[in-house]
Amino acid sequence: MPLDDPKQTIFDVLRFALITLVIVIPVRAYVAQPFIVSGVSMVPTFENGEYLIIDEMSYHFREPERGEVVVFRYPKDPSKFYIKRVIGLPGETITISPTAINIKTTANQDITLTEPYLGADISYTAETISLGADEYFVLGDNRNASSDSRIWGPVADKFIKGRVGLRLFPLKTASILPGDFSSSNQ
Repeated sequence: MPLDDPKQTIFDVLRFALITLVIVIPVRAYVAQPFIVSGVSMVPTFENGEYLIIDEMSYHFREPERGEVVVFRYPKDPSKFYIKRVIGLPGETITISPTAINIKTTANQDITLTEPYLGADISYTAETISLGADEYFVLGDNRNASSDSRIWGPVADKFIKGRVGLRLFPLKTASILPGDFSSSNQ
């Protein structure tokens, strides 16, 4: 059996590499991105070391919704990524009391947040935050161990990369839209 022409083999490898780059780079940059949870700020929803796929496409067509878990660039150091839950939407006023979170929406509705994903024994420091037209208020599900908008302020929409689309690892907890308690699901 004769060997393939070395020039043809090199051409085939280069063609395969080019096709791979044309497909993989746009998908990685604009559609989906892997993310590994680091830390305990989202326990019990997400554990340290879980492997997630971030849906970067959805927010090109719509805005983040209350209750969705998002990955974003940390506003104080954009080289770092954080994972938190969206609590407050642009233009809203968030009032935190020692036992509850209340929201005044842009339509002047008053909402007391129900959060089935939280554990017991959570206590807040009272404060009121008014969000700008492009700002989101985000909190970790493990409120007593989370550095979030209560500490470093709201997140501008330009920092939000996407929402958690898949949990791939560990396999026993693999799921689609894990931790999604967006307003349409409450």
